[in-house]
Amino acid sequence: MTVEHISDTARWVAVYRAMETERPDAHFRDPYARRLAGAQGEAIVRSIRGGKAMSWAMVVRTVLLDEMILRAVSRGADLVLNLAAGLDTRPYRLDLPRALRWVEVDLPGISDYKEEQLRGEVPRCTLERVRLDLTDVAARRALFARLGGEARQVAVVTEGLLAYLTPEQVAGLATDLHTPPTFARWMTELASPWILKYMKRKYRKITGNAGTAPMHFGPAEGPAFFTPYGWALAEERSMLDEARRLHREMPLAWLMRLTWITQKQREKARRISQIIELVRA
Repeated sequence: MTVEHISDTARWVAVYRAMETERPDAHFRDPYARRLAGAQGEAIVRSIRGGKAMSWAMVVRTVLLDEMILRAVSRGADLVLNLAAGLDTRPYRLDLPRALRWVEVDLPGISDYKEEQLRGEVPRCTLERVRLDLTDVAARRALFARLGGEARQVAVVTEGLLAYLTPEQVAGLATDLHTPPTFARWMTELASPWILKYMKRKYRKITGNAGTAPMHFGPAEGPAFFTPYGWALAEERSMLDEARRLHREMPLAWLMRLTWITQKQREKARRISQIIELVRA
């Protein structure tokens, strides 16, 4: 089973949320994940060698972004903008204030599928779905301008998006997100060049390599990439460190740690993959 369209990666990730939900010691509960993943999501995971073992990364990413989003809301964000939302169900499963506005943006196909699967379910806040191709620069700028004028403080989330954009596209998105003055925070994942190369090699047959879902973005400068576009680093959290805290480490993680002898090696390892929060500089 291969990924035929980039939106299929959302079904893949939903399987991992379902797996975590069904654990007795789950860090979160997503009762919709198994339904949303469907047979296609299950088939993708089965087709990957060690596919189930990769769940640790998606679980840790979900937990960290949950924590950051809830904190942003507690600090005054009245609108959460989730770009390339995929099959995310946070408006339904997080403890959010009813007055909060949550805006999901994604392609029509995956948005329509999600809406059909969740028909009859009630979100905990005010939810709006926008069908939009984020590479349509004029359309996204118009959307950002509209939302920026309707909110006091916007918190932006990009989960599972940036790696699939080129550095030039990420720079353009960063610039456009900084333009509305009410866009205050941006929470995202950030891959290093090493992990980007690893992911491209390991999942070449699944993600289409030069076809449906190529990966491009893993800046050598890390979070500093965003500085020229008006964004400053507020927090960075190592996926490896947080996996250990959450008891969701990758197989043989203890063996990897034995090879990190020097402080420089340990710091480099910490930044292999991160969840970061950016704020307006």
